[in-house]
Amino acid sequence: MLHVDLDQFIAAVEVLRRPELAGKPIIVGGRGDPTERAVVSTASYEARAFGVGSGMPLRIAARKVPDAEILPVDHEEYLAASETVMATLRSQPGAVVQVLGWDEAFVGTETADPEAYARQIQAAVLDRTRLHCSVGIGDTLVRAKNATDFGKPAGVFRLTAANWLEVMGERPTKALWGVGSKVSGRLAKLGINTVAELAAADPQGLVPEFGPKMGPWYAELGRGDGAGTVDDTPWVARGHSRETTFQRDLTEPVQVDEAVRELTAQVLKDVAAEGRPVIGLTLKVRYAPFTTKTHAKKIPETFDRAEVLARALDLAGAIEAGRPIRLLGLRAEMTMPDDARKGHTPTRGGW
Repeated sequence: MLHVDLDQFIAAVEVLRRPELAGKPIIVGGRGDPTERAVVSTASYEARAFGVGSGMPLRIAARKVPDAEILPVDHEEYLAASETVMATLRSQPGAVVQVLGWDEAFVGTETADPEAYARQIQAAVLDRTRLHCSVGIGDTLVRAKNATDFGKPAGVFRLTAANWLEVMGERPTKALWGVGSKVSGRLAKLGINTVAELAAADPQGLVPEFGPKMGPWYAELGRGDGAGTVDDTPWVARGHSRETTFQRDLTEPVQVDEAVRELTAQVLKDVAAEGRPVIGLTLKVRYAPFTTKTHAKKIPETFDRAEVLARALDLAGAIEAGRPIRLLGLRAEMTMPDDARKGHTPTRGGW
């Protein structure tokens, strides 16, 4: 199986539209105005060299790279480019394609020479879209995904059971796909700092910290084991969310009320297109200057828009009075179809 990852996808699409930007630091985020509240969606390699990364406030990114070209996000353009890439992958001989997002997908195939097949994919994507991609090859989804990091940019790398510990063993646990800073910190408290140490850990020894499901799963992840089949079952959204960053902090209850009502209307529009009832809501609140809290609640299955709004407003009642708010977000969780891909991520045995 192969993991195909488009290199600096959004920035690369922008360069195709404006070739004069090639080789220059590019930052894409918000409406392209660093004086507004927005975060970086992506940055070119040239901008990343200055420490700019996704999720960074746009104004901070602009300070790090004063001569960067800062561009607004153009979702429709990126979606169109992504669809062309995925169609190209599906057109490859014997390919089974599992889409992970705009800029990445797993490709399963039977071939005696996976490196040659990977280079064939790269050539086809470049020919159709003028975009470069990196390809990781593995005998599990985890290994293929992690292998891609070693192939960037525009290269090919293979990770299998035979070389997994040789390549990954001394790397920190957060280098693993599926392990972030918080989980790696919790592992460190158990004396587990490297991939090799996690691979050697007793799965049951991780249960007190992570639970009966996630404890053994993290040990499996350390070994690079896991799902070994690419599943092209169409992805079904578990929920829909919208959020708004306010250019001026919300300070009055009436402002919060209006914002929650607007977010609810936007989310319900997305949910209506799915035809599935809402079963849970999560309200995200970011207080000034940058403290984020979430409030979540399961609700009885409902299609009733008024009921969902009432529950969202109930959650808003937990907002701390008097604290300026810079961002609000709302997520609605829906029931899942019986034939939906099981699990949450490919590393956990499904999607």
